[in-house]
Amino acid sequence: MPEKIKVTTPIVEIDGDEMTRIMWRMVKDKLLLPYLDMETEYYDLGLKKRDETDDQITVDSAHAIMKYKVGVKCATITPNAERVKEYGLQKQWPSPNGTIRGILDGTVFRAPILVNNIKPGVRKWKNPIHIGRHAYGDVYKNSEIKVTKPGVAELVFTPADGSEPIRKVIQEFKEPGILQGIHNLDPSIRSFATACFTYALDQGIDLWFGTKDTVSKIYDARFREIFEEEYEANWTNKFNAAGIEYFFTLIDDAVARVMKSDGGMLWACKNYDGDVMSDMLASTYGSLAMMTSVLVSPHGYFEYEASHGTVQKHYYKHIAGEKTSTNSMALIFAWTGCLKKRAELDGTPEVGDFARKIEDAALETVESGIMTGDLMLVADPDPHNRKVYTEDFIDHIQENLEKKL
Repeated sequence: MPEKIKVTTPIVEIDGDEMTRIMWRMVKDKLLLPYLDMETEYYDLGLKKRDETDDQITVDSAHAIMKYKVGVKCATITPNAERVKEYGLQKQWPSPNGTIRGILDGTVFRAPILVNNIKPGVRKWKNPIHIGRHAYGDVYKNSEIKVTKPGVAELVFTPADGSEPIRKVIQEFKEPGILQGIHNLDPSIRSFATACFTYALDQGIDLWFGTKDTVSKIYDARFREIFEEEYEANWTNKFNAAGIEYFFTLIDDAVARVMKSDGGMLWACKNYDGDVMSDMLASTYGSLAMMTSVLVSPHGYFEYEASHGTVQKHYYKHIAGEKTSTNSMALIFAWTGCLKKRAELDGTPEVGDFARKIEDAALETVESGIMTGDLMLVADPDPHNRKVYTEDFIDHIQENLEKKL
């Protein structure tokens, strides 16, 4: 065994829940720890630990990323009422991703992991579609009320300077219903716009952005205004010189145009739109586990994560002693993305080279016909294709990695 490669600065490691937590350990034990001299600052964001700490551990993990600049996160449960009962929780804790994104003021960028033997479900797509998701506010930092009796719901803003409050009637309820209040901040929207223009220019791809400003004439329209202000002030000449364009349209039109396009653009989305559309893109490109994800903060912080959920059904099979065939590609690429960024910031190219070898080994494994069950359903038909179990898939990647070292 050659000498281990030194990762000179600690990485913030954020553990998660269910089947992804199981795979997290497998990936570390088989693909990372045998080859890397790596120190991590570990945070367990498993649901029980969040409950025990009143969710303080989530906040602490975000501040650790601010300290060390780079973190990697496993998938976590955002509990609903059923999960509260299942885990005996104090309350429905908020989304850990939403909390971390809010603290870091970051934008989530996702792109498909492409392999030669899996064609996109939308056959016209020839180039990867990158997606940029605003990572603050909206439904992920909301307030909600369950209305049980008749009454009037109002939106009220009380200025801090003591001037007259602004009031708008939302609805006069005559029967039970529900209410939701959301918000956003100009600086966060501007950071989102800046991050998207920067990313598009760096990648040399067009930037598309869509909102529903014809309906939401203040909230969604503010997003459009800030994007246009930022583009005209700082990016028009740069985009023209690079031969790329910024294109705005309504979100529903953007969806229709994306489906008919050849791909190859950055699609900027508001928080909820990005949450939904990134999963749609991931599935269309092959699997929810075939999408990279990185949270980029304008302050220089980076958090890489598995782009999918905790794979609950497979976890229940696992704890029942049944074999699963769970795809670990996105989780592996979260670690490699993190290592490449750590290498870039530390000036340690050997760490980045090792991360790229893991990626190549993973891609070669799938392209050789060895794959998990989700990929078997979408891969090009081939008699050599073979479905393997979760740990076996990682073992095959390790075998391919060994050949490169």
